[in-house]
Amino acid sequence: MTPRQLALVLETSEEVSTPFYVYDTDLIRTTCRSFRNLPWPDTNIHFATMANPHPRFLSIIREEGLCLFVNSMAHLDAAFAAGCGPGEVVYAASAMDESTMEQAHRSGIRVILDSLGQVDAWRQRYPASPFGIRCNLGTMVHARRTRGGYFIGPESRLGLQPNEIRRLAGAPDIEGLHLYAGTDICDLDYFERCYRTLTAFAHFFPGLTYLDFGGGFGLEDSGGQPFDLGSYGRMLVHVMEGACSAAGRHLRMVIEPGRLIGGRAGLFVCRAVDIKPVGAQQGIGVNASSAQFPRPLLYPDSAFHPVWILRSGRVVSGAEVPSCVFGCSTYSRDFLSWNCRVPGVEPGDLVVFGNAGAYCAALYTRFLGFPPAAEVFS
Repeated sequence: MTPRQLALVLETSEEVSTPFYVYDTDLIRTTCRSFRNLPWPDTNIHFATMANPHPRFLSIIREEGLCLFVNSMAHLDAAFAAGCGPGEVVYAASAMDESTMEQAHRSGIRVILDSLGQVDAWRQRYPASPFGIRCNLGTMVHARRTRGGYFIGPESRLGLQPNEIRRLAGAPDIEGLHLYAGTDICDLDYFERCYRTLTAFAHFFPGLTYLDFGGGFGLEDSGGQPFDLGSYGRMLVHVMEGACSAAGRHLRMVIEPGRLIGGRAGLFVCRAVDIKPVGAQQGIGVNASSAQFPRPLLYPDSAFHPVWILRSGRVVSGAEVPSCVFGCSTYSRDFLSWNCRVPGVEPGDLVVFGNAGAYCAALYTRFLGFPPAAEVFS
């Protein structure tokens, strides 16, 4: 937690008594600019709105020159409300019904299709409209199981398999190839293997204008090192040079960052109200629920959020003990942190969770009956 974030938490806690998220907008802007500075000269950065569709968040993204990636009509509406033009939105989804496909086409946005059946349906309805295809690399790459499961490979439900992509070879209406390697990845070698494999299809399509490498960037690796955006950018240049050579023409690059844009900028803040032993741990009961901070509920074995305890305006230090943070419902799995180490906690202390700026407030559920936490931008 930076000094600025600490000040934002303390200031907001004086005005908001219920659980809240606070966002450091300067940090969001800095990360946006880092992506804008990727060295390939023809690059579009599309923030993935599912990471955080809050209107203020999207307005910051737009002020910094980023476009948007969406996978639902609600988020398409949010993109237009944020001031995006049709050419600034990428829409990719699976199993689009006729109504959704019609809305996507009518809006004029860039559409990515997920199957041969969707390709046939699109061509029948809109024979003059180009589209992109989502590519599943099958066994061409040893697919990695990431936090959200498999995004590529034989076990993934997403995208066209290599033999299906080859069946479309020569099609002039395919303008883009789209890939999503996984989620929460920091391994640049894995990204490069996936990207280079995708470029093997570039020469198949005479109308190809762009390669969309998706997102999936982790905040930090298992050793605590942040994602190396500088090395990532240098790798992209080599990949794109090879792709343009294979295609015989210049190609635009599209990147779709999600969690990395705002993850570190957001904190979730609640208050300790009850301290009790939970097995061998210090159990910290708070005035919040996992319904309001759902990422640990969704990924109980792997979601990591650093925890700080604030008392009298300062971060509590001292000997740390094994602890868990549990919510204020009777649901047995209502934990905000299953296993952390913090100093001794007292009722009234603020409990602050880091890396909460993406896929946290956006995952809010009404399941347990608690209202959404307030979201404050500063």
